[in-house]
Amino acid sequence: MTTRLTVAQAVVRFLAQQWSERDGVERRFFGGCAGIFGHGNVAGLGQALATSAGDLPYHLTRNEQAMVHTAAAYARAGNRLTTLACTTSIGPGATNMVTGAAGATINRLPVLLLPGDIFSTRVASPVLQELEDTRSYDISVNDCFKPVSRFWDRINRPEQLPSALLAAMRVLTDPAETGAVTLALPQDVQAEAFDWPDELFARRVWHIPRPRPERAALARAAELITSAERPLIVAGGGAIYSEATDELRAFAEAHGIPVAETQAGKGTLPHGHPLAMGAVGATGTTAANALAREADVIIGVGTRYSDFTTASRTIFASSARFVNVNITGFDAAKLSGLQLVADAREGLADLGQACAGWSTPPAYRARAAELTRAWDAAVDEAYALEGSPLPQSAVIGAVNAAAGDDGVVVCAAGSMPGDLHKLWRPSGPGSYHVEYGYSCMGYEIAGGLGVKMAAPEREVFVLVGDGSYLMMAQELVTAVSEGIKLIVVLVDNSGFASIGRLSESVGAERLGTSYARRDGDPLPVDLAANAASLGASVLRPESVADLRKALDAARSATETTVIHVRTDRLADDAPSSEAWWDVPVAQVATTSATYAAREAYESGKRSQRPHLAPPA
Repeated sequence: MTTRLTVAQAVVRFLAQQWSERDGVERRFFGGCAGIFGHGNVAGLGQALATSAGDLPYHLTRNEQAMVHTAAAYARAGNRLTTLACTTSIGPGATNMVTGAAGATINRLPVLLLPGDIFSTRVASPVLQELEDTRSYDISVNDCFKPVSRFWDRINRPEQLPSALLAAMRVLTDPAETGAVTLALPQDVQAEAFDWPDELFARRVWHIPRPRPERAALARAAELITSAERPLIVAGGGAIYSEATDELRAFAEAHGIPVAETQAGKGTLPHGHPLAMGAVGATGTTAANALAREADVIIGVGTRYSDFTTASRTIFASSARFVNVNITGFDAAKLSGLQLVADAREGLADLGQACAGWSTPPAYRARAAELTRAWDAAVDEAYALEGSPLPQSAVIGAVNAAAGDDGVVVCAAGSMPGDLHKLWRPSGPGSYHVEYGYSCMGYEIAGGLGVKMAAPEREVFVLVGDGSYLMMAQELVTAVSEGIKLIVVLVDNSGFASIGRLSESVGAERLGTSYARRDGDPLPVDLAANAASLGASVLRPESVADLRKALDAARSATETTVIHVRTDRLADDAPSSEAWWDVPVAQVATTSATYAAREAYESGKRSQRPHLAPPA
């Protein structure tokens, strides 16, 4: 049997019938379709969505990059078991999505992109917004998606659609391969009718695998771990996506191994757990970093070992050996690690059995507890700071208290992610959502939308600096129009705090890091008034006590609230991580400050380690 539909109608009907399953739980893989219509998709996917009887709910966003951030956040909040599709017109509507696609792929998050494309028939070329390339008539701006997509295809004929859709779903639901997937849809092909086999639209369940480690590799890993005296677990996002936090806690407790966390892995253990050391690396806690420097074996669980996690390869001893539990061999092989290619939950469960009866010395666990107490005291001091403008650490402390056990903090760029990684006290997995794989300015409000859509029962606290806010504030309109409640804490320091400090440290003298006229006078910009003009309720606290009251009011409200607070971009009130990050400094300059910075840089470079030694 066949059904006659256009290509666009077939895409919508197919997507509405895709489900994922893991551990016996089935869920719709696509929670809906986000989009902005223009020529290139309005007559195809627009018409198809309008007549789909709600099979694939449509969400109007205000920026194409933002819609991809929303979809990626939705996927992350759903542990990669669900996502959103994103559709745009051709030309700038499509290329606006490239940044979001890069972020999704870097962060290993499934997102389906459906950009409109030029005419497949070429009968009227060049059409509006078409890029002409003298080398080929088969190139459009959508070719920009190839390097940032895990799978890419252009559907030039209806017959090509079924295989492309199935390939897209294979990649989206593969935890080792997932990321952005792009299906470019020429606008004439979208509207073309075809007789489709009914099997294409049958309910299809994609089973998410939990591969177990190879037995010989497991034995080698257990031998290395049980030989350790000072092991340390580094928990990454993969531990959360695989829902392995219970197994990680059980493994850590059974063997007395402290746990440090990456940005994506923060919350694998709740704050207050005796083995929770908090953040590791360039933005880590002094507790986790001290143990990292002393560790003889590092057990990486679902981490890709970014430069922030390894403090640009200076935080782990040159003699340290690595056991890497990861769903991908690519990440498991990093730092010359012993590869345990497996689902994090299954890998930890098997490791626990293989290491049965072994644990770390009591003195090591006592040292970890002592280091944690010292760090907690430093955070308490940072949270208790007062002042005008407000100290950023005190703002974080107030939001942390207001979030409670059900809150989720969302952030992405600026000085805030580093301070959050060090200072935030997570209640558990899913309570901390900082996009730091791409650290994309403008992610915050759009990401908050995705989190709230995926977890409507949780309070979502978006922490965003003025720089990021100015990049993509318009998604407040989407929150208002969709009736999605967010609590947005807009931290305004009239500039770029983190880049300002970094600029000063490398001898660039804070060039271009403040918002001011050329004569030095401040700009007459009122971001709170801007937020109000976009439909949000706005509060303007001027003290920490006022901020706490504003947060309570925002929690009680039913609509999106923006809390505008002033901070000082020149202040750095968070305690130091005592770690290094590799940012090159000019070798030739005219200022002594730059030469001093270069000397410090070269000292840091000398502490970098190649980590090339075999694991055992």
